[in-house]
Amino acid sequence: MAFRLTYRRQCRYNTKSNKQRVVKTPGGRAVYQAIKKKAKGPHCGDCGMALIGLPRLRPVEYKRLKKREKRVNRAYGGSRCAHCVRSRIVRAFLIEEQKCVKQVLAEKLSQAKEKEGGKKKSKK
Repeated sequence: MAFRLTYRRQCRYNTKSNKQRVVKTPGGRAVYQAIKKKAKGPHCGDCGMALIGLPRLRPVEYKRLKKREKRVNRAYGGSRCAHCVRSRIVRAFLIEEQKCVKQVLAEKLSQAKEKEGGKKKSKK
C-alpha cells in the first residue's frame, strides 16, 4: 500500500541527509520519520582498520562524549590500532639497537687500527 505523505522538515528533496521512513502512529496515521546517517566510526591512521572499543558516532556526537569514551587507554589510543602501536615500538627499539651495534663496531675498528699503528712503529 503506497502512502501519500509529505516531508516533515523543510528540505523536500530525496538527498542523502534527508532520508525518511514510514511509521504508523498509535492513532493509525502513517507519517515520515527522519533517519539519521550511519556513522563510519574511527579508523587507524596507519593501516585503515576500524578501531576496536570506540563508539561509531557522527562527528558532532563525539563532542558530547567524555575523554575516556573517545579513546582507548593506551599510547595512540584513539588514532592507532594496537597492532600498529606494537610495530612502531618494535621498530623504534630495533633502530636504537642498530645504532648501538654500529657504535660498538666503530669502536672495535678504531681500536684495531690503533694496535696496527703501534705494532708498525715498534718494528722500526
